[in-house]
Amino acid sequence: MSELHPETRAVHLPQPPIEGSRPIAVPIYQTSGFVFDDPAVMADAMGRPDGPFVYGRYTNPTVRSLETAIADLEGGVAAVATGSGMGAINAVLLGLLQPGDHLIAQRALYGGTAAMIKELAGRFGITVDYVPEDDPAALRDAVRPETRLVYLETIANPIAQVADLPGMCAAAREAGIVSVVDNTFASPVLCRPIEHGADIVVHSTTKYLSGHTDVLGGIAVFAGDELYRKVWHFAIELGVTADPFASWLTLRGLQTLGLRMERHCSNARLIATRLSGHPAVSAVHWPGLPSHPSYELAGKLLPDFGGVFSFDLAGGRAAGERFMAAVRLALLAPSLGGVETLVLHPATTSHRSLSVEELARHGIGEGTVRVAVGIEHPEDLWADIEQALT
Repeated sequence: MSELHPETRAVHLPQPPIEGSRPIAVPIYQTSGFVFDDPAVMADAMGRPDGPFVYGRYTNPTVRSLETAIADLEGGVAAVATGSGMGAINAVLLGLLQPGDHLIAQRALYGGTAAMIKELAGRFGITVDYVPEDDPAALRDAVRPETRLVYLETIANPIAQVADLPGMCAAAREAGIVSVVDNTFASPVLCRPIEHGADIVVHSTTKYLSGHTDVLGGIAVFAGDELYRKVWHFAIELGVTADPFASWLTLRGLQTLGLRMERHCSNARLIATRLSGHPAVSAVHWPGLPSHPSYELAGKLLPDFGGVFSFDLAGGRAAGERFMAAVRLALLAPSLGGVETLVLHPATTSHRSLSVEELARHGIGEGTVRVAVGIEHPEDLWADIEQALT
């Protein structure tokens, strides 16, 4: 390149090949596209997810590493990484549903998912029936000829109901409909829904998979190649696919997922157990407690019960507002799954789009507080929560 002008040489930078060794960490391929020598190879790559890398919106080596890693953890054949958890959910719902289709969803859903389903119903004429997350018979009764999807959450947000994944996914498969499971609250450490019959698993990788409250991301994992290719084609046209830096951050966090989940769960056990005996608390919603309706099912399905739970304050909304203003170590903030403990009021935050009746259907009251337990020392956390209660 020495014969070229400096301005040209500054644009066309040399890229040294790596031979005889390989990097320990996955590199960040911070490029929007890739160069081809053969036009036919490039044309072929534009039309499939498993060909040479061609354009960042299609995929990227760093993004592919994340997709491969999480597909392997979940027991899927492939995955599509997205820019947020809602990006993954929307890519699946919009990519697989048509106007006039019928969707069955469990009653207790993340607020963003519930809002999107309402939007689908109003905008595209997609009809929706809601059933209990642990009632395969109700699912079978709700199936129609136009039913296309069943949507479930392994552990529901925020009351932590646990879905009967084996029963619900079997009922969906009998009816020839696709089952989608949001596994964000459990992570692949606690549950792998594909092993229980799910066709698609979605995550907000913002949460436990990345684990450090510093990245937005989502992913959809597929049990079969046909659904994967269909959703991939739609996702790249929708423009929700992940960027390499966010994917790299998620990969870095993913390496400590097992260690973090162990601490999240043990901390949640201590705090939930103590709260269940506190006079200011009327109910605690964590499936590891015998008082929770999902306790027996959770014990069969999960090795542990997650790091997120909710509790109801006896004083209602006013008590909830006082509690959240009084915590010092726990942080009043959205999201979950990071190393720090976060609290929020679902009725006015994560589930703010729901009516009073819909909130009641989800089991959310005016005094419900959600706690996403971090990995701090459990006694420090309890001291903070106890002083806020009093």
